[in-house]
Amino acid sequence: MPHSHAVILLILIILSAISGVLFGWFFGDLSLQIGWLGDLFLNALKMVIIPLIVASVISGIGALGDIRKLGRLGGSTLLYYALTTATAVFIGLVVVNIIQPGAGIELGDATVPERILEKQGTGGSDIVMSLISPNLFASATEMQLLPLIVFAILFAMALTTIGESSKPVFAVFDGINEAMMKLVIWIMYFAPIGIFALIAARLGLAGGGDALFREIQAVGWHVVTVLTGLFIHFCFLLLLLQLIAGKGFSYLLGMSRALVTGFGTASSTATLPLTMENARENKVSDKAIKFVLPLGSTVNMDGTALYEAAAVLFIAQAYGIDLTMTQQIIVFITATLAAIGAAGIPEAGLVTMVIVLSAVGLPLDGIALLLAVDWFLDRFRTVVNIWGDSVGAKVIDTLVIKKAR
Repeated sequence: MPHSHAVILLILIILSAISGVLFGWFFGDLSLQIGWLGDLFLNALKMVIIPLIVASVISGIGALGDIRKLGRLGGSTLLYYALTTATAVFIGLVVVNIIQPGAGIELGDATVPERILEKQGTGGSDIVMSLISPNLFASATEMQLLPLIVFAILFAMALTTIGESSKPVFAVFDGINEAMMKLVIWIMYFAPIGIFALIAARLGLAGGGDALFREIQAVGWHVVTVLTGLFIHFCFLLLLLQLIAGKGFSYLLGMSRALVTGFGTASSTATLPLTMENARENKVSDKAIKFVLPLGSTVNMDGTALYEAAAVLFIAQAYGIDLTMTQQIIVFITATLAAIGAAGIPEAGLVTMVIVLSAVGLPLDGIALLLAVDWFLDRFRTVVNIWGDSVGAKVIDTLVIKKAR
């Protein structure tokens, strides 16, 4: 995308997000009637995700040449994601222990939806099993990206072992990847309208601004706690980027379109095509973009991990249960591992919450306290998820790929 177009589009996207909030706040009922425009934009982004991820991963591994480089790249990427996710969980635990948002909360009589209760039996074996799909087409239909990425990695690794015969196959996937990125650029010209409609319609669905304000008031300190933790982790990643890559705010500005779009879509997966395009515009190497970002969109969920840890302690405080240091360590470990591993399971956020609550023996009924504002906080943690992936691509590009040249 030409730089002038990118700048204009960024300004329009920011204005559309602000306008969407205002329109949904004051004209809740009317905003529901334009919700289909947002769904159309979201569906257009989702349309390119499967071919883009499969093609980019295979193309990226092909570009590495020596298969041994994949081990270094993959190991470094997973280590970075594990460390930053653990940091996010730690920040969430510290903030929630300081603010104590659940103290004095009235539990009320809210009920937990059946779809959450159905997740009670989810365990570690389910997470491992989710890595391999017996039906890739079914996984694609259900947008389960992790098994598709695993297959793409294994397929590309196999291609690298067959010599000259692999070159035309890699060329095909290189072409598919370039074509998908061109489609993403075309779709993004529709982004201002789509983001406006998505945000306005979601506020309208919540009942408008007054209804949202009442929901936030009910669990206001929980909202403050989560937003504070997310902001601290966002700044931590910014500082990390500055120290390692020598770029901070300039890189943040360059990723702004993806971050604002992520706020509008509330989906780091749906925003992945734009995240990849913005990273390319920010001079991140194709090797990092094609491997690190698709993997990050499925296994690196810093914002979600932080939210889950804070939410679990909030629920404990609301029930008057004082979790010991040992139990909080269990929350730390479980939330970190669950956030990394649950990506292949539908409704991964709910699965993570259920796993962590079960690990320390807390009642699932406490989730009902959070449902009213979960959609609102989801947008902020999605932004942090995308920022974590974006920083990861630049860090791995700097520390691993460029140093290997």
